[in-house]
Amino acid sequence: MQKKWLSILLLVWLWPAAAVPDLQLVGEGTFRYMFWQLYDARLKTSDGSFEGYEKNAPVLLELTYKRSISRDQFIDATVDQWQHLGQSSQAQQQDWANQLKTIWQDVGRGDRLAALLQHDMTVDFYLNGEPIGRIDDTDFGPLFFDIWLHPDTSAPGLRRQLLAARRG
Repeated sequence: MQKKWLSILLLVWLWPAAAVPDLQLVGEGTFRYMFWQLYDARLKTSDGSFEGYEKNAPVLLELTYKRSISRDQFIDATVDQWQHLGQSSQAQQQDWANQLKTIWQDVGRGDRLAALLQHDMTVDFYLNGEPIGRIDDTDFGPLFFDIWLHPDTSAPGLRRQLLAARRG
């Protein structure tokens, strides 16, 4: 009986940290590679606007997959984008890729992978609304979100859609 109560108490204590917060939509769009739709993306903040990571945190980026993608394919694409942007070192990229390998998993059509950038610049990851891991390196968060939001992103059309001003 005592073990049961301890489990319930632990769940109640952890529940607020585990749930993806209910935030306001900033913008949304679809990422396509050649002829294929890979995922739909949504950007959310507490007030539905985005001026910068520090000002608008928490910031949520949610990707809903249109096709199956392996964990390794997504990690390789992430590293390629960091190299494209040139804002992080190869050592940082390798360290973050290794951390992502312990958090991410293969996704299929309809799966939702979300990244939540916290006020302290750490990032919590969720798969289909369930917490799957965190990266505590405060350099990681902004550089991960820059893949989609930096002016030099390789997907400027998606960036424009994600940063679209919320219409009243």
